Amino acid sequence: MDSLDSVRRIDLDLFGRAVAELCVRLPVAVGPAGLARELSMLAPDLVFRDLLTRGGWFRLGGVVDTAGHRVADDLAAWGEKELSRHGDDLQALCDAYAASGLRATRLIGRAHYLVAPTGTGAADFVQVEIEELQEVVSHELFTEREVASLEELFEPPHGAEVSASDPPPVTLPFFTLRRVTDIGAFAKRMATRKPEPQPLHQFLHAWQTSSAGNATHFCNHWIVAVREYLDCYRQPILSATPVAAMNGLPPRFAGAYGARGLALSDALQRFDRQAGYPMAWFFHMLTTKSVPHAVAHAVVDDIQSGFSYLPERDVKVLKDWMHRPYVF
Repeated sequence: MDSLDSVRRIDLDLFGRAVAELCVRLPVAVGPAGLARELSMLAPDLVFRDLLTRGGWFRLGGVVDTAGHRVADDLAAWGEKELSRHGDDLQALCDAYAASGLRATRLIGRAHYLVAPTGTGAADFVQVEIEELQEVVSHELFTEREVASLEELFEPPHGAEVSASDPPPVTLPFFTLRRVTDIGAFAKRMATRKPEPQPLHQFLHAWQTSSAGNATHFCNHWIVAVREYLDCYRQPILSATPVAAMNGLPPRFAGAYGARGLALSDALQRFDRQAGYPMAWFFHMLTTKSVPHAVAHAVVDDIQSGFSYLPERDVKVLKDWMHRPYVF
């Protein structure tokens, strides 16, 4: 996964602090394209582009009163504190606030993924994740409904979720930095924790050695969803999953069931043209599941029968996967 030329490096800690400050200053009206321009100005040796936006999620917010005034910033912390004040008696807590009209808030948002290559290797890129958030009113906390836990209290009653189209706002939309990741460094950290290659390493190696890696940089078409946390023994656990940078549905595989030979070759080429790079069908087979795994076996059967429509480098990638299969 090392690059074939000198890798451009930046001080990620310093850069991350600068990006966090930038998020405070920038209005969300600049959009992801504006974010990319600003990031490129912060790190002149890198050229960032907005690659993917993922939305439709929310997290717990705080508490507001009937006039919309803030009671607490952190709903979960407020709930734990109030429960403790009432002797860990959830019903006593509900009774105490029954006529208060207090409402929970949510942070609804989406994440913008911005990337900049630092070399020619598949893992040679910096990935910046910036969240676009807005706090909105969710639901009244203390009603006549029965709840069995704080978690149930925090969630809207079934069938009474706030309409996603126009929830009452508490704040204006704003940017906040989630993380800055040197993907190559993260992959190397993962490799130090397990002796055998992990799926991410196999996926990146397959890209680098296939026709895809010869045609375009990995970060032109993919982001990496990274996760780092501590297990029950307080040991760091690292995980990473490649995510196709598509705003919408993946390309459609149009091959008929059991297709072989020319018909299968045409179907693979059509899929690759839709995706914009060679061997796309293989990488989507492992991630978006838009191509059945049976296709890989059919291609190998064709090759063994003398009907070869893949370059030798791609045949090797395919056979390596069949020898040591993995999926995400």
